[in-house]
Amino acid sequence: MVIGGGPGGYHAAFRAAENGIPTTIVETAPALGGVCLHRGCIPSKTYLSMVEMIHAAEAGKAVGINFDKPRLDIAAIRKWKNDVVAKLAGGLDTLCKKHRIKRVQGTARFEDPTTVAIEGGELDRLTFRRAIIATGSRSIALRGIQIESPRVLTSRTALDLEDIPETLLVLGGGYIGLELGQVYAGFGSKVTVVEMLSQLLPGADADLIRPLSRRLKEQFEEICLDTKVTGMKDVGDGIELEFDGKNPPKSSKFSKVLVSVGRRPNSRELNLEKAGVDVDDRGFIKVDSHLQTNVPGIYAIGDVIGNPMLAHKALHEGVVVADILAGKDEAFAPRAIPAVVFTDPEIAWAGLTEVEAKAQGVEITVKKMPWGASGRAVAMGRTDGVTKLIFDKPGNRLLGIALTGVHVGEMISEGVLALESQATARDLQNMVHPHPTLSETIGDVARMMPLQTI
Repeated sequence: MVIGGGPGGYHAAFRAAENGIPTTIVETAPALGGVCLHRGCIPSKTYLSMVEMIHAAEAGKAVGINFDKPRLDIAAIRKWKNDVVAKLAGGLDTLCKKHRIKRVQGTARFEDPTTVAIEGGELDRLTFRRAIIATGSRSIALRGIQIESPRVLTSRTALDLEDIPETLLVLGGGYIGLELGQVYAGFGSKVTVVEMLSQLLPGADADLIRPLSRRLKEQFEEICLDTKVTGMKDVGDGIELEFDGKNPPKSSKFSKVLVSVGRRPNSRELNLEKAGVDVDDRGFIKVDSHLQTNVPGIYAIGDVIGNPMLAHKALHEGVVVADILAGKDEAFAPRAIPAVVFTDPEIAWAGLTEVEAKAQGVEITVKKMPWGASGRAVAMGRTDGVTKLIFDKPGNRLLGIALTGVHVGEMISEGVLALESQATARDLQNMVHPHPTLSETIGDVARMMPLQTI
């Protein structure tokens, strides 16, 4: 039995069925796909692709291609997003039928280590031999501050795109806040971002963020770091806020506010204590390297077990667990899990970051190349990028890769493969990249390292 129909859950179910295991998937929503498909990854990237069209039209002026100012039909934009989601959800439904997976709609809550009660569904309860918990996560509210108001958005309600507010305050400078901030700015809102820490995208190396920060300063009204919200009130025609910090916004009133300050695991509602499953003090389910909980036969994957909260991590974990259940000798032990921020420009990294290496006392050699030296980037008019490789000093083995630039999310997989293969600088130097491409900057940076003999 799989509890949860997001990327981790449905991939686990598909793989288990392919391995010949009779499989049931329990999902609260009427369609599979989870937050990623319905209220996250896919809707946001659909909107971002539309904003990219708007920016491309604007950029054409610089090269002699002129367009009239784009006119937005919000209803049509929303319909396109909904059609994209429906098409992909329909594909998952077809795959479920193809794999002969039994689907149960409802909310599962444990009664004991082999039984769950199903609320809101056709079945009252379900017994199982083995279970995979893949219930994901949800947005965190600003405790004691956030109010109930249609003018206060979460990442979920922001994607409904009911209207384009004149002004929008984004609370949180992480990837969700910045992506949605660029969506609304692209559609015409005046966007301000407030982040309580001293940099955007905490966890990313500062040199990766600089090209993005320069672009955001052109698109956003203000970016206020080292600042937090201490009060919030609906005043009818907007939200009035109070701030504390070094750089409060010039205005204290906004048409709408988007709260994007993190996520918490969907574990509290599962009645895990009745099954005897251990969680940590933040509610994340504890698992071993085989993704099994402390209760034999009960496994957990994805956001509900902790960071990084990424759909592709959950997907991989789901496949690993399904193979373990089929008797295969597998474990979840990737050398690198890529992170991609789908802003414009995008940011992607995998392996060790420069900040992490210094914190761990690892001796490293860092080589990087600004995209002003890339023929492809210059031809595209998108030199706002950088390619960075991090090698261990003693052996020149690749430890990390970091990229900023247009569509670097499509480039990072080469670095992940190199990290998984424990490639050296020489291995990357020997790889022939096509020219002119953005990906050849990886080879260019590798050749900055001393040429090694075989």
